Amino acid sequence: MPRLPLGDWTDSAVTYLRDHFGPLFDVIRAVVSGLYDGLDAVLQAPAPLLLAGILAVLALWLRGLTAGVLAFAGLALVVSVRQWEAAMDTLSLVLVATVITIVLAVPLGIWAARDRRVSAALRPVLDFMQTMPAFVYLIPGIFFFGVGQVPGIIATIVFSLPPGVRMTELGIRQVDAELVEAAEAFGTTPRSTLLRVQLPLALPTVMAGVNQVIMLALSMVVMSGMVGGGGLGASVFTAISQVDIGLGFEAGLSVVILAMYLDRVTGALGTRVSPLGRRAAAAASPRGRRLWTYRPQTSVAVVGIVALALVAGGVNVFGAADEKSAVPQADNVGKGRRVDIGYIPWDEGIASTYLWKELLERRGYAPKVTQYDVGALYTGMSAGRVDFETDSWLPVTHRSYWEKYKNELDDYGSWYGPTSLELTVPSYVKDVDSLADLKGKGKQFGGRIIGIEPGAGMMRMLDETVLDAYGLKGEYKVTTGSTASMLAQLDRSIKAKEPVVVTLWSPHWTYSEHSLKKLEDPLGAWGKGDGVHTLARDGFAGDEPRVAAWLKDFKLSEAELTGLEGAVHKAGQGHEQDGVRRWLDARPGLVDRLAPVG
Repeated sequence: MPRLPLGDWTDSAVTYLRDHFGPLFDVIRAVVSGLYDGLDAVLQAPAPLLLAGILAVLALWLRGLTAGVLAFAGLALVVSVRQWEAAMDTLSLVLVATVITIVLAVPLGIWAARDRRVSAALRPVLDFMQTMPAFVYLIPGIFFFGVGQVPGIIATIVFSLPPGVRMTELGIRQVDAELVEAAEAFGTTPRSTLLRVQLPLALPTVMAGVNQVIMLALSMVVMSGMVGGGGLGASVFTAISQVDIGLGFEAGLSVVILAMYLDRVTGALGTRVSPLGRRAAAAASPRGRRLWTYRPQTSVAVVGIVALALVAGGVNVFGAADEKSAVPQADNVGKGRRVDIGYIPWDEGIASTYLWKELLERRGYAPKVTQYDVGALYTGMSAGRVDFETDSWLPVTHRSYWEKYKNELDDYGSWYGPTSLELTVPSYVKDVDSLADLKGKGKQFGGRIIGIEPGAGMMRMLDETVLDAYGLKGEYKVTTGSTASMLAQLDRSIKAKEPVVVTLWSPHWTYSEHSLKKLEDPLGAWGKGDGVHTLARDGFAGDEPRVAAWLKDFKLSEAELTGLEGAVHKAGQGHEQDGVRRWLDARPGLVDRLAPVG
């Protein structure tokens, strides 16, 4: 049976929409981004514990004293593990996506409930939207809206829309037909019947749909961290890519706390706003007053929230000044202008990115650093959402990405090289010194080669060129994961004295940690060594000529790069810039060499 080119058709359709409806997507992006930025600014403005108190008062009003205390304790825990800012970013994403979803879902649900033909037409569409793997929605989102929060929000809306539509339709259909007939018999218009009879009685079911929308939105927003969506999703993505158990647990626990809070609050809100819910809650409430079931009156809760909001505002107005040291006037050439830097979680990329973050801050700029998957990073730069990145391996490893996006990118040249790609084994593995020696020894290595990120150019070369050149396809399976998971497996295998073959490159700090053998490449399948290049979006040099000039002159020796990588690695996850500062402070004059202002 001939292959149906469905993927090619889909790709062509997405390209057509992007090329012909670009202005529409730009308007959508501007609106959604504006909503997110405004809400995020509101949530980030108060001191964390004050906002936690406001949210706890809301839980107290809706569910009682026990819920209020637990809510404050949970949110205080998020603050204590340094995930508050990320949690508020995630909450902003969830709320914006939820509001837009409800605005779309409720009218569609009402329409479907009142017209069975519409319901029949919507059902397969909703099935498709709900069963399609959530990650797939991120791909067209990147093409239409670039990287950042907006594609994550749009993908979240698409993924979480079906339960909102379904529950709204179900709630209205479940309203007793005799009540509707009675309303119509008294001359009530269809609109009044909907607003005064059907929707009030269907409200508990509709609110259950809203609750499901919020839960699905929260799960999808976390996934969007891999395309620069930020928030707790970025923390989870970082933890996965670097196999950081501690960060993963902290970020995951913060997601759980946020999900539980939103679930309980929205569930209680449905009871409060529904006449049937209020009646059921009143009938179920225990007689007599108990401290742990106390719920304040609405007026008391509003007064408490307003008081805390005023305190939060007063802290921001009269609180301490920013603890950051001021940039000397002679060095302040950035004047607070923002620069967006992207990176992939490779050691030299992390080290060089945080080096430039520190350099730009010392020159008065406001750099923002975001981790991406390699494909999303190139797409983001080509769309102008990322200003530059410092870890493109050219002309070999990232050749496919460069050929695809080179018309939208500027190459500022190599700042380190030559590099080399290799397969590596521990030195205790005997009789395996070259890639040719791997043939026929697949059982010895469990039939697998431990790889890194699936989007890395090295992985594509290994699959498309190296394995074929040495006849290793079929005998070995390349496992994908992350650089950190590969290093973790290498460390475990060395401790157990087990044979293992991994993908590695030079320079890399792990060669100084373990006794390893680089497998020779007599056929030259890996190609010549790359240079580590800095790439920037088209037009960045015109916007920031001084920064572009610094990047074009940027060079590091092997000793400097390995020392920088070691300092960042030693500082640990979340403290990369501290490691860079210590490394720079030990090298007087290096800042002026890399970013001169004279």
